[in-house]
Amino acid sequence: MRQPQPLKSELDYPVPGGKIALANAPDYFRTLSGIGLLLGIPPLYTRFLSGIGAEEELYRFQIWWGRRVREYLQIRLDVAGLKYVDPRQSYVVAPLHEGFADILALIELPLRMRFVARDELFQQWEMLGPLLRETGQIEISPEHGTQSYRQLLRSAHSVFERGESLVIFPQGTILGIESDFTAGAFGVAKALNKPILPVALTGSHRVWEYPYSPRLRYNQRLSMRVLPPIGVEEVKAKSRQELRQLVQTRLKAIALSGTMAAPRHFVPARDGYWDGYAYRIDPAFPELAADIARHRDGLNKSEV
Repeated sequence: MRQPQPLKSELDYPVPGGKIALANAPDYFRTLSGIGLLLGIPPLYTRFLSGIGAEEELYRFQIWWGRRVREYLQIRLDVAGLKYVDPRQSYVVAPLHEGFADILALIELPLRMRFVARDELFQQWEMLGPLLRETGQIEISPEHGTQSYRQLLRSAHSVFERGESLVIFPQGTILGIESDFTAGAFGVAKALNKPILPVALTGSHRVWEYPYSPRLRYNQRLSMRVLPPIGVEEVKAKSRQELRQLVQTRLKAIALSGTMAAPRHFVPARDGYWDGYAYRIDPAFPELAADIARHRDGLNKSEV
């Protein structure tokens, strides 16, 4: 029996705003056709399952599909800490965030989960948007501030009523490990009396570093470490900011410990300063924070 040929470790393919590289046409078209099947079929099937109310089958299909994508990309996933997860419990799951491939690791948590995602993913991505809608993920518009947070609370209440967990990425961006946490996830946990499940994720930026690069990489290491949850009593006893700092410190310490795949770092000289995009730098990285502050101060002076 003929053995399949291994895929190349790196291959460009077209994404919004990206470039098409045809240096190796057979590999290129095999990759493109595979991605078309992986992204094109799920919205149709999930729409069918959603239409007939097959919730359990829909959930199983999401896990099956995510694992097939992971196999296709030859991702080497290493996981630790699943012993801390109670499958009967509903959590606010608070993971680090590097890119779309984070989902391919998080599906290994033994929980029924809904994910919070920015409205642009629902509205501007022709294939991903329908998939998010049909699988019942939660849409937010961070630019709407308090209004968006209230909508998130209403959606979170419905998620927890169904016995599910809610995944909220506290960084709210994929700039890098240096981006500061926001307090939204911890506000939801306090408002609805839910435990917080911290999850360290690193290495997914190497799979697909969108929007920095259109390059899709195979055979990459992706690491996930589940930390002990913060129980309801501790959630009640601490402020949102105390919870935010506690979880941020713990997650970034393990991500930078050298025991996981290397995390993504934000380098403005390479990535740009993302002017007009709301983000903050964690004070634990003072040199980068000072660089961003100088840049923004220069912009403000030039506008005067």
